[in-house]
Amino acid sequence: MFASSVVAALVALPFLAQSASAADCTRSYTIQDGDICDNISANNNVSTYQLAVTNPTIDGTCNNLQPGQTLCLGYEGQDCQTTYVVKGGDTCDQITGAHGINATMLWANNQQINADCTNIYIGEVLCVASEFGAPPAPSSLPITAIPAGATPAVPVVSTSSVVAATTSVASATPTPAAADEDDDDDLPFCDEL
Repeated sequence: MFASSVVAALVALPFLAQSASAADCTRSYTIQDGDICDNISANNNVSTYQLAVTNPTIDGTCNNLQPGQTLCLGYEGQDCQTTYVVKGGDTCDQITGAHGINATMLWANNQQINADCTNIYIGEVLCVASEFGAPPAPSSLPITAIPAGATPAVPVVSTSSVVAATTSVASATPTPAAADEDDDDDLPFCDEL
């Protein structure tokens, strides 16, 4: 008797969880043919992070959208609708300055942004509200890497390029000894001052 009750409860649990989260959903969107996550986010004032968190069935590359499927855009009390679409050259400092918010609030509402803010990409939709409005992060945070095919807002310079540039500048700079040999004659000695 106990075992069958436990099995019945386990079978019913996903349906209870689904109906509880469906009841909390305040906005929804029906997927159309050709939709991609960033366009859905931009057109409906929902951040990329919020769309991912409220719809955990969407895969990390947003390749499993099915036309006719309904997505939740926000939960009651956790629905940031003040958004900004990232453009080329944007940095977190520029975004926070333009929207009059502090960096803490930007990261609180967009928990997929890494500490250096090097993973924002062109077309990504960020919550730029001045108060906390995003859903809490799940135990497995949505992907923090720039999606394949997306263009970083600020191109990342590879370390090998920096090393090569530093090496070429260093080899072109004259050594102090060579510079001193030619120019010392016109410098005063300490006792001449």
